[in-house]
Amino acid sequence: MDAAAWIVTAAGLAVSGFILWFFFGKKRGVEASVASSGVQEARVTVKGGYTPDLIMVQAGRPVRLTFTRQETAACSEMIVFPDFQKSAALPPGEDVTLEFKIDKPGEYPFSCQMGMLRGKLIAR
Repeated sequence: MDAAAWIVTAAGLAVSGFILWFFFGKKRGVEASVASSGVQEARVTVKGGYTPDLIMVQAGRPVRLTFTRQETAACSEMIVFPDFQKSAALPPGEDVTLEFKIDKPGEYPFSCQMGMLRGKLIAR
């Protein structure tokens, strides 16, 4: 194998490794902060995905999530929480707040209306 073939092979392996890590690697989450009122709060930026896309909360306490959409892509127009029958339109550049209570520990997904952008709440 000549040098060019080695370079192409190494680059292909590096890109494959990155793709595996990006899609299947362990995600680090953010713990929701607790306000003086006892409400757990987190801010989520919507831009090509959700940042953070993994939010940890305590079950049995109210949760307040504020979403700020920093793009105009059609996919990010809505946020949907199927387990809580909650959804909201996300106008670009505006804060949109959703409040609900998670009674049971578990993992609760959220996504755009098309299911392409995804996140998860983990209640402990």
